[in-house]
Amino acid sequence: KHNHEVRNRLEPMMKEYISDFPIYHQPKKPDYKPDNRIGVNFPKYIVDTFNGFFIGNPIKITCDDEGVSEYVEFIDQYNDQDDNNAELAKICDIFGRGYEMYYVDENSQLCITYCSPIEAFMIYDDSVLERERFFVRLYKDENDVVHGSVSDDTNVRYFTIKGTLEWGEEEEHHFDGVPATEYRENEERQGLFEPVLSMVHAYNKAISEKANDVDYFADAYMKVLGAKLTEDELHFLRENRIINFEGEDSGKLVVEFLQKPDADATQENLINRLERLIFQISMVANISDENFGTSSGIALKYKLLSMSNLEKTKERKFTSGMNRRYKILFSHPLARTRVGQDDWTKLKFTFTPNFPANILEEAQIASQLSGITSRET
Repeated sequence: KHNHEVRNRLEPMMKEYISDFPIYHQPKKPDYKPDNRIGVNFPKYIVDTFNGFFIGNPIKITCDDEGVSEYVEFIDQYNDQDDNNAELAKICDIFGRGYEMYYVDENSQLCITYCSPIEAFMIYDDSVLERERFFVRLYKDENDVVHGSVSDDTNVRYFTIKGTLEWGEEEEHHFDGVPATEYRENEERQGLFEPVLSMVHAYNKAISEKANDVDYFADAYMKVLGAKLTEDELHFLRENRIINFEGEDSGKLVVEFLQKPDADATQENLINRLERLIFQISMVANISDENFGTSSGIALKYKLLSMSNLEKTKERKFTSGMNRRYKILFSHPLARTRVGQDDWTKLKFTFTPNFPANILEEAQIASQLSGITSRET
């Protein structure tokens, strides 16, 4: 099931993000026809813009218990967790979900790493609580042999697939639960640009055909009716760009370029409509729009409202994942020497969306409120 999803959904989504669009793989047109292939990478723009908005400012973790706070700060610094969080959030934007795996390294320190759903998946029980039962991670070596591991709530078991499944060694991981967490972009596990892929493909096709039309008009055929030209005369016309026919009946002689109907206005309307819809349906603001930078105050907030709503949904899902992260980490014997197993409940996570700030406007508001509200306010 996982291999089927990788081939049919996950790998194609990654190809969209890295600009490997279907238009590049369409059959080649005949040599006499212009064949431009232009791919505009809306998926990457949508993902990177939203990810910067969501986690451009690192997540702040606070705790009233100073000992717990110091230990969490040590774990996060040791694992470069700000970068891990950003990469995990980006994976969720692309695929609709991502995974985090926990282990102990050679220095006997708790470690956290992120995994793409292309190389990992979680198996849940069939209860309404969807409890984690197994976490599977797998990869191929240079000889195309599949290696991997299966973790349950007590052990990690390694395997190799060389035609048949071969089980390897098994070891205890000492975490109280499956040592991994699934992070979801939304309950449907749908990526950010997945709903607009058909429009992105239509946009790429439209703008490529527009480029083909430009090439066509640049290389338009000339027709000459009423005069028979030799090869030398045709060569002379091409080289010198001069037409001079002598003694011909001007009423019967026709010299002009062949032109197909001009669809420029239709193409432009389609391209503009698709661009608007891509940003509207993905709910990510087009911050490169020339009218965006001139907006201020409440107008700017309205422009960012859809993206802010999207961010709030992801914030709740990410908080759920981080709760499980520290719950599993604090259950390990290495952590219990410094924190209690239930101390993860004391942690508070603060997300700060990366809104553009108008300092001048804020200063003017503060000045106008002076004498009306308290100085602290």
